[in-house]
Amino acid sequence: MIAFALLLLAATPDPLAYTEQVEGVQALAQVRGWNAATRTVLEATPGFAATRARALALLQDDAQIATPQIAGDNVLNLWRDAKNPRGLWRISPLAAFRAGKPQWRTLIDVDALGRAEGKSWVWHGATCRAPAYDRCMVSIADGGTDAGVEREYDLAAGRFVPGGFTLPAAKSDVAWGPGDSLYVATDYGAGTLTTSGYPRIVKRWVRGTALAAAPVVGEGRATDVRVGVTTIVDGTTAWPLYTRGLDFYRSEVSHVAPDGRLVPSPLPADADIQDVIDGRLIAKLNSAWGAQPQGALVAYRIADVLADRPVTPELVLAPTRAQAIEEVSAGKSVLWVKLLDDVSGKLVALTRPATPGAGGWTQTALPLPANATVHLDTASGAQDLAFARVEGMTLPPTLYAVAPGTKPTVVQALPARFDAKQFSVTQRFATSKDGTKIPYFLVRRAGATGPVPALIHAYGGFKAAQTPTYLTEQPYRAGPVGLFWAEQGNAYILANIRGGGEYGPAWHQAALREKRQNAFDDLHAVAEDLIRTGVSAPRKIAVSGRSNGGLLVGVAMTQRPDLYGAVVMGSPLIDMQRYSHLLAGASWMGEYGDPDVPADWAFIQRYSPLQQLKPGVRYPAPFIYTSTKDDRVHPAHARKFAARLEQLGDRFYYSEALEGGHAAGADRTEDAQRAAMILAYLNRELGGSAR
Repeated sequence: MIAFALLLLAATPDPLAYTEQVEGVQALAQVRGWNAATRTVLEATPGFAATRARALALLQDDAQIATPQIAGDNVLNLWRDAKNPRGLWRISPLAAFRAGKPQWRTLIDVDALGRAEGKSWVWHGATCRAPAYDRCMVSIADGGTDAGVEREYDLAAGRFVPGGFTLPAAKSDVAWGPGDSLYVATDYGAGTLTTSGYPRIVKRWVRGTALAAAPVVGEGRATDVRVGVTTIVDGTTAWPLYTRGLDFYRSEVSHVAPDGRLVPSPLPADADIQDVIDGRLIAKLNSAWGAQPQGALVAYRIADVLADRPVTPELVLAPTRAQAIEEVSAGKSVLWVKLLDDVSGKLVALTRPATPGAGGWTQTALPLPANATVHLDTASGAQDLAFARVEGMTLPPTLYAVAPGTKPTVVQALPARFDAKQFSVTQRFATSKDGTKIPYFLVRRAGATGPVPALIHAYGGFKAAQTPTYLTEQPYRAGPVGLFWAEQGNAYILANIRGGGEYGPAWHQAALREKRQNAFDDLHAVAEDLIRTGVSAPRKIAVSGRSNGGLLVGVAMTQRPDLYGAVVMGSPLIDMQRYSHLLAGASWMGEYGDPDVPADWAFIQRYSPLQQLKPGVRYPAPFIYTSTKDDRVHPAHARKFAARLEQLGDRFYYSEALEGGHAAGADRTEDAQRAAMILAYLNRELGGSAR
């Protein structure tokens, strides 16, 4: 019966198919009309211009953390402010930066480069050759798409290398190889991409030779997600790893031997490789490996694998039931691990025993502020030094230098941007439909009583934990909406629903595929807990999410229109019947399932927002935003939802940025505009105190 229904649907013309033409005349005309109507309404809100200006001032404030990337004896940083909205890529001696007195030298002015070349360049990042750190492959994208241009840069000379390695715009992966070579996974022409739109062939490109003639390192299948090579440097030794992504969570990993052979890793296919230290590969287990438990960090000697000797996995760290391993980075002799403990961040330093058989790895906790979010920004492979940022909802970000046996030292501390005493921040637990306790963070005015409008932000997928950040910047490029909303006397909530990584692999797996409804039930449980405890009231609650979170809130809107009064839906997945055929969608079938398989569509169709919209239902009017240049989640998802609501005669707000890729904004100016629009929207729909 289900198979017949699928065939019938496939044979029925889709009246919304025009939305899938990214630059189609009909689609863009529709978008321009929706954009104009939304701006006319929201920009007329009293105080809109002042809100936008304040948001931009906060986002472009010179008082911001210069997030470092250690590169040998230097640190690299991308700096963005009012004068440099696209950023300055710059370098400082490590010692000066650590002392809190960086000596910056600009390498690339991204704004100036764009003006000179007539492009809207957006910074993607740089892959630098270690341990020399003399050359970097710089990635920039026109308009902020995932497809970027790669160019070789000379750090000492401060310029792009004439005649150096370059690649045209594509979703490329590059890594430095032995000698003067580069591992390249890119678009080599017809038939060289996967159905997800990523490279399926890796070559080793030696300087002075033609890329077309470069030898193939490895080749995947069209049905794979992607292939690539990562080079991890351990001291002065480079360990290249070839990865063939079978789906989003399973990969075949091989070590690239010095003679070019691919030697399979013994790791389970769903393990996550973290780093290399002392010749040992470090990985996090998403399922048990022999006696080693799910969620643990393990190690094995790479030399044993290359020599075809038996491999016995070594336990590095096993988290408790309340913990999850989030970030791992290797120093010279210390393995830095950032843990979540009931969603609060902790940083520990792990060292191996000096002599074999002397016991397990020694764990030392770093004395950083408690009940906060910790970001492990970067570590030095040449010494046991790392930089970590600490922040909370009302705790301004502070950057620390950490080293074993010494007290963390403050490198940079931001001043408070608002009076923290006006707010109370508490962690609570809601009970989901199946009895699972779901944590969430609640911010509201100190001493507040009585129900007020509430805004819940959540994600619930892809192992991505949601941890509290300073209120001047809400997650996912929504600017300081959380701050502005709470200042008005409303409640702001960050929900830690299943599907994320807050409690390790099991927390994520509890919302995979046919279990997806658990994530939606968790969100509903948080909203209902706000009502039960008198924080808010039915239809006075807004939900916010972007990308997978956009799917989440789309489901919330269609499943519980009685509960929610507003929905902020960013770069969303909406048409779950077509998602696997749109841009990178096929790569996410490990998360959601394959809608072309009848058994999978049977559970997907029960929540797919586009298919679940029904006439005659009083839905909350959503604020939908996306980007024309989003080449990851197709803008057709957002467009189809708006078009279908229009057909049903339901209200909605719509904003589609011309640039910005999946971030839905190329710079902070667009982020500030969006923040002001969202605040105006929330006050209109929920009747916030600033209405």
